[in-house]
Amino acid sequence: MSASNQVPITSTELGNLWMTYQEKTMIMRFLEHFIEHVEDEQIQQILRSSYDDSAQTVASIETIFQQEGAIIPTGFTENDVNKGVPKLFDYLYEPMFLHMMSKIEVNLFALFSTMSYRKDIRQLFKQLTTNSQEVFDQCTQILLEKGVLARPPYVTMPKEVVFVRDTNYLSGFTLLKDARPLNVIELSQIHHAIETNLTGMQLMIGFAQVANDSEVKKYLVKGMKLSKDVETTLGEYLRQDYIEPPATHAGKATNSTVAPFSDKMMIYVTNLLSTFGLGSNALGGAFSLRSDLPMTMARLAQKVYSFAKEGGEILIKNGWMEEPPQVEDRKKLTKI
Repeated sequence: MSASNQVPITSTELGNLWMTYQEKTMIMRFLEHFIEHVEDEQIQQILRSSYDDSAQTVASIETIFQQEGAIIPTGFTENDVNKGVPKLFDYLYEPMFLHMMSKIEVNLFALFSTMSYRKDIRQLFKQLTTNSQEVFDQCTQILLEKGVLARPPYVTMPKEVVFVRDTNYLSGFTLLKDARPLNVIELSQIHHAIETNLTGMQLMIGFAQVANDSEVKKYLVKGMKLSKDVETTLGEYLRQDYIEPPATHAGKATNSTVAPFSDKMMIYVTNLLSTFGLGSNALGGAFSLRSDLPMTMARLAQKVYSFAKEGGEILIKNGWMEEPPQVEDRKKLTKI
């Protein structure tokens, strides 16, 4: 089918393509800084392949927008990355960052695929999901081989099917009695949240060191403390069952104070991670059968929501928030 008689894209497809453009142009700027400093050939190959895939995605979206007569978003450009500055993150942070971002992308693009109707758009998001899964697999493997990715705890394999007979199974930790041990579903959600926050905390530390605007710097320090709060709060649930929370010696922020990225992009990335953190907390709470876990997840979610809202306000205040395409305002017709 030619572009001239192609079915127009829907509002949902437009919104999802617009969001993908923002995210992919941001990823490209990160990869440009990483590629400039990476020494490991295997990691460099992953970074360059990811960069090429992102650039191709950006070009594909631009083509679709041009065919539809839509303006191409600004996204993040060469003005948002500074070349020739010291590396901001140390040993193996590059695959750790991509490991974290590919988790987000797999979920995001799979969702966008199910929200798309035009065949070429469905195929685009299907391919993006596959690409992100491949990046996740590659980063997971190399981090495991380097010994810096903590596997979740092993447990004794079940030997029989057991049904819950006591409503106390739903009870959480109280001052009067201990809660039952975590089940493996609850444990998996906690481990995932801690693992992600460890990478995010180093990101916040690095960002806070190099931010130029004082308000942005204070906000990023707040993000650093919030990541620590999430890690220690959820880690306590593991410690109650004599399980050590995941940790890693790699991927630390360096002592550089020279910004490789614009304040605008650092706030955007922080806001993006906060938004997905809210989704993870909601998922973790939904799958938890111990009453104390959903309450804890809800308290953390409130903190993350307030933090994300503050980040949005900083973006708007500085004129950094690019406005998504809008639905036509037909309400004004009622005032004629």
